[in-house]
Amino acid sequence: MGGRGTLTVPMLDSLTRRLAGILSGLRGKGRLTEDDVTEMLREVRVALLEADVNFAVAKSFIAKVKEKAVGEDIYGNLTADQTIIKIVRDELTEMLGTEAPKFNYNPSPPTVILMCGLQGSGKTTTTAKLAKWLVSQGKKPMLAACDIQRPAAVKQLEVLGEQVEVPVFAKLDGTSPVEIAREALARCKHLMLDVLIVDTAGRLQVDDLLMKELHQISDATKPSEVFLVLDSTTGQEAVHVAEAFHKEVKLTGAIFTKLDGDTRGGAILSVRASTGVPVRFIGVGEQVDALDTFYPDRMAQRIIGMGDVMGIIEKAQQVINQDEAEDIEQKMMRGNLDFNDMLQTFRMMKKMGPMKNLLKMIPGLSTAIPEEALDAINDKDTGRIEAIILSMTPKERSNPDIINGSRRKRIAAGSGTTVEEVNNLLKQFYGSRRGMKQMMQVQKKMSKRGRR
Repeated sequence: MGGRGTLTVPMLDSLTRRLAGILSGLRGKGRLTEDDVTEMLREVRVALLEADVNFAVAKSFIAKVKEKAVGEDIYGNLTADQTIIKIVRDELTEMLGTEAPKFNYNPSPPTVILMCGLQGSGKTTTTAKLAKWLVSQGKKPMLAACDIQRPAAVKQLEVLGEQVEVPVFAKLDGTSPVEIAREALARCKHLMLDVLIVDTAGRLQVDDLLMKELHQISDATKPSEVFLVLDSTTGQEAVHVAEAFHKEVKLTGAIFTKLDGDTRGGAILSVRASTGVPVRFIGVGEQVDALDTFYPDRMAQRIIGMGDVMGIIEKAQQVINQDEAEDIEQKMMRGNLDFNDMLQTFRMMKKMGPMKNLLKMIPGLSTAIPEEALDAINDKDTGRIEAIILSMTPKERSNPDIINGSRRKRIAAGSGTTVEEVNNLLKQFYGSRRGMKQMMQVQKKMSKRGRR
């Protein structure tokens, strides 16, 4: 988990599809007129607002894109739609924070991380997830249970601590949260541990008592990182909460939770632009390893349908050796995967996370397959896909172009599936390969332009 890239985020799927459809309407144009850009940006603005992006942020974003796009000469060999894709990608990346900040470790351990947020945001669970992530980075963390407002939260943290095999410092004898934090820090130093993560109390809303306690704990522990945990399902309220906390305590980052649900998620695009606080991690599930580093450039690419090839490669490197990872990377970059590669990839993907999320990281695939079809995918489907591929001859797997109607019937009969399922797999295969080729060509042209 520690080295992987940001997973695909379901709550942004609809925005990705909308933007892909809007941008495709510019294909074939040699130069962008103001009318072309105005019409396109009107639709983009609606898409952003429907995704719950902050109004002021969306307005600023549209203005910046329009300024760069109107009358813009085609970048090198880029077409009009590719030019717009580049501009939109660059502005999205800028809005999201350009690059992921490095973790601010204290040169004299232990590093203290202060976790704050409203009640119900998933703060305690996220605290354990962060501990798990730190372990994957080779660190030795300890958790401090300072949310004594809810005794159940202390017990929850102790249980989660056992799951991630990280010690938890807790007291329920009336000791104040500030003193618990202070004693936890002393204990952390005594045990020569690297990091102390302090789980503080939440409230139903921002209030003076909450902020006073946070200030006191901060003064007692001198944290290097102050993370605000935000519930993505609260929409624009997440931005308002971030503004309130950042005004009172100096936040170094935000962590968005519950991104695996069906939420619009525009707040994740708004929080940095509205508050200056960078998104540092995102939670994409209930499991203790379901926390990913947030990479603004990768998120921007995925939002406009360019996938996250590097994220796939990084996840692959955890379950296969370096040579295999490099081989898959080269084939993906060239866009010439065959069914042997797909079979190997599916088997590898089983070790890498939910199949639906991984498929959405492949360039072009998330917009090539109907949304309802992707949503219907579950890990049991991979068994049927494997059966179809295994029913192909070695020649068919290496050269899918020879699979005609009669071969499809034979493959369906041999795999216990239908011809329709075989046709859908072939359609997905060609859509993915075509999408990878197109996106890699765009990226190659963009990178050449950037070096000039």
